[in-house]
Amino acid sequence: MGGFFGIASRQDCMMDVFFGVDYHSHLGARRGGMAAYDAQIGLQRKIHNIENSPFRTKFEHIFNEMTGTSVIGCISDTDPQPMLIRSRLGSYAICTTGIVNNADALIDRYLESCHGHFDAMTGGRVNSTELVAALIDQKGSFVEGIRFAQSAIEGTANILILKDDGHIIAARDRLGRIPVQIGKNEEGYCVSFEEFAFTKLGYDKVCELGPGEIVELTPETMTQLCPPGEEMRMCAFLWSYYGYPTSTYEGVNVEAMRYRNGAAIAERDMEQGRSMDIDYVGGVPDSGTPHAIGYANRTGKAFARAFIKYTPTWNRSFTPAKQSDRNKIAKMKQIPVHELIQDKNLLFVDDSIVRGTQLKETVEFLYENGAKSVHMRSACPPIMYGCKYLNFSRSTGDMELISRRVIVELEGEEGLKHIDEYADGNTARGKAMRQAICDKFKFASLGFQTIEGVVGAIGIDKCKLCTYCWDGKE
Repeated sequence: MGGFFGIASRQDCMMDVFFGVDYHSHLGARRGGMAAYDAQIGLQRKIHNIENSPFRTKFEHIFNEMTGTSVIGCISDTDPQPMLIRSRLGSYAICTTGIVNNADALIDRYLESCHGHFDAMTGGRVNSTELVAALIDQKGSFVEGIRFAQSAIEGTANILILKDDGHIIAARDRLGRIPVQIGKNEEGYCVSFEEFAFTKLGYDKVCELGPGEIVELTPETMTQLCPPGEEMRMCAFLWSYYGYPTSTYEGVNVEAMRYRNGAAIAERDMEQGRSMDIDYVGGVPDSGTPHAIGYANRTGKAFARAFIKYTPTWNRSFTPAKQSDRNKIAKMKQIPVHELIQDKNLLFVDDSIVRGTQLKETVEFLYENGAKSVHMRSACPPIMYGCKYLNFSRSTGDMELISRRVIVELEGEEGLKHIDEYADGNTARGKAMRQAICDKFKFASLGFQTIEGVVGAIGIDKCKLCTYCWDGKE
């Protein structure tokens, strides 16, 4: 998916932005970049591939290469950025987070009306951030251009711009699907996807931008250029999976939400009389673990880590392109604790079940190491629709989703007319889908959280949350 971080300061802020961007490494694993403004040098930029090494190692020499009192940076799972742009609005650096689903149509329209050109990448693709910049540049000001771009884009676009006067413009997507947060210290202002990234650096939180809100930051001031809109569709999946445990969005902490969510799953199991003989409750690491803690605390079952992820060398940045290679790496990361597996009845909570490929490998690994039974709970409802609003890494088409595949196996294309029934574990179709997944993955039992359960654990009105991947509602 990706995230960005920036500072407008009275002094050189390269070091703070370096650490601030690094704190977004959980959001992307393909590209890292930084752009800086210095009064003597002007705008500068560096981009590195971070697929096989962390952001820190690729940018550790950046302090010898760039300097600036205003700096922005990003972690990206998509195209290289920030981009340096020269247009009638001036020279500026820009980075974005989100996805542009109608890129081809926007490119064709731009080329036809403006007779311009783009720097084409392999296969003729256009860098999505360059496309956003081209849309912005069609208008007479950054505010007009940003609002035009966001209205034209089918998808999501959070935008961060570093101008050639050192000012920073930050814009949250018009429906606020992902966050933009503002902090301040005695030297200036900062902007970030993650709040903890700037509080760790000594900045105090000023605000979280509202949907569609645009602000301009200088070392001395934050000026609102466009007020927030009323409508919001914050991605609910951020709390369940993508958000870092210390993150807080719309006033709701990720780790605390996951404890509540796990407890809610446990309460539902108990209400339905699913009193299983369980020796240990565990989480599929990492983001499944707090859900499992909540489950264990509510049921009184012992929590245990029956296997550990070996991350000193197999970090998240090492994500091969081939699915078979990713499965191999996932298996290499898992180190069993035999005493906690052998002849034990285990219940695991995972953050979600998407394709199911790696989860199948995990369950086989547990049985190979002597587990007596493996029960599985998903902290999310069945994922029925591939996300079309955020560019999650390894984005999935609908038929890659295990829930969709099983529905077609059970009932053919006819089954896709009854997705709502399959999503509901109380219906005959819902029970059939869950049993089929159990048989396929050798689960002793399987349960999914409900949309109502997730929304309740978050504590924000459902009308302000995006639940598209679960219910297909926009």
